[in-house]
Formats: sequence, structure tokens, C-alpha cells
Amino acid sequence: MKFAKMQGTGNDYIYVNCFDESIDDPPAAAKFLSDRHFGIGSDGLVLILPSDRADFKMDIYNSDGSRAKMCGNAARCIAKYVCDSKMTDKDMISLETLSGIKYINIYKTDGKVTSAQVNMGSPMLKSRDIPALIESDAVISRPLEVGGKIYSVTCLSMGNPHCVVFSENIDSINIQKIGAEFENHPAFPDRINTEFVQPISDSHIKMRVWERGAGETLSCGTGACAAAVACILNGYCKRNTDIKISLRGGKLSVKWSADGDVYLTGSAQTVFTGEIAYGGGAK
Repeated sequence: MKFAKMQGTGNDYIYVNCFDESIDDPPAAAKFLSDRHFGIGSDGLVLILPSDRADFKMDIYNSDGSRAKMCGNAARCIAKYVCDSKMTDKDMISLETLSGIKYINIYKTDGKVTSAQVNMGSPMLKSRDIPALIESDAVISRPLEVGGKIYSVTCLSMGNPHCVVFSENIDSINIQKIGAEFENHPAFPDRINTEFVQPISDSHIKMRVWERGAGETLSCGTGACAAAVACILNGYCKRNTDIKISLRGGKLSVKWSADGDVYLTGSAQTVFTGEIAYGGGAK
């Protein structure tokens, strides 16, 4: 089976072109291929598929085999893959996801895609839409006890659920412990992605992220969007402004525009391509 290992600000996935390949059991494939000791090593598996609703379709699985609805970093990498592979010559593509159709503007240098901007859609703020079992119509700066400590949390969905926690020093957080406690908290029936955010200025924040099904990752595109929206809702940043997000894997730019949509801009890179013997249904 042929594959490409790609990353967007350190959020690395294995990409399989399902126009040419097929995988019968994607959850099992994701667990095997993502293993950093016995597989290729990644945060998960992304399948690039035909779509009858958009130019392409994205199907994404976390490293534990669970299915994800959306990933902004993966969307940018798909844009790079399909352009660099001459599967399209468009400067903007549409991508079908489990969170709806996303539109991606593509930026090239010397004919190769170097970055892309994804229209991530509007944030969902109602607790029932996240979902979050917290007694409030919108979860903005609400108290939540996790691991015996009370946190002030802001929750929203960017196509998948996020809980944002502000901190004066994100580097001091024991994220392996507290991230897992947030992920599996009974207030979040679908589990939760958690962003630990340190505001630097009204247009710059630092962030660490714990992703459900993957643990701490170097970057999360939907998480960066959720963090920016939460900063605006809590008065740390301004709307309709490019907010720089510093993550462990690099920098992203997020704007919550006046039209209601959130725009995510960042790099996309191919790490390497290869072929692996895998008995999971490859053609």
C-alpha cells in the first residue's frame, strides 16, 4: 500500500489516496500504521476519497482507531497532496468531511503548495451541540471540577468538541494527567479535546492540546480555532483580527470573521512517501 506521511505544524498523519488504494478496516489500520515503534508512526490515518458532494472527501481516524469528524491541519495537507499529485489544478477546493463541506484556499511557491487557508465554518456554542452536560445554554467561563480541582472552562464545537482552559503558564501543566481526566469527564459524553491556553497579547496566544483518541499532539487545527474563539468570548483577543497561535509544532493563524466563519491558515508539508506491506485490504 502506497502512502504519504505529512504534517501541519507537527500534527502528522498517514495519508492514503483511496482513488488508487482501499482499506477494508480503517480503525485497525489506523492503530497499526500510527504506532511509532511497529508501524509508520503518526497521530492517525487520513483517507482521501472521491466525493459526489465536493472535489474530495476526507475520512480521518485517530491513532487509537476512533473516528474524527474534522481536522484543520489534515485538511490543509490534503490540499497539498491533491495539488502536488496533479489530482486538481484548482486554487480553491471543496472537501467533504463529517462536519460538512469545507473550502480551502491554496497558496503555492514554485508550483508546490506551501500553505493553505481553511474556512472552518461557524463555531457551535450551545452546550447541547458540543455536547457538554453543563447546566448552561452556552459554556463560557463556567466552573467545572476535574481531578478534584475547579477549572473555569469555555466549551464549543468546531465540528468536534473542545474545552478551553486558560493558564498563566501552560508549560507547567501535567498534561498527561489532566488531559486524560478532561477527555473522559462525564460532562462530555463524546469525550473532549482540551486546549490549555496562555494569552500573550490581544493577537497572540500560546497553546498546548490534548486530543481525544491521540493524547497530547504538537498541533490541532480545530483546537487552535476553538482557542481563538474562546479568547474572543472571554475578552482576551479581538474578533475579525488575525490571531497568532504558538503551538509546540509551530504557528497557525486564526481569524473569527465578522461573517461568523472561522478561518485557519498554516503550512502543510510532506515528510516522506513510501509503500508498506499491509494486509488490511490494500489493492
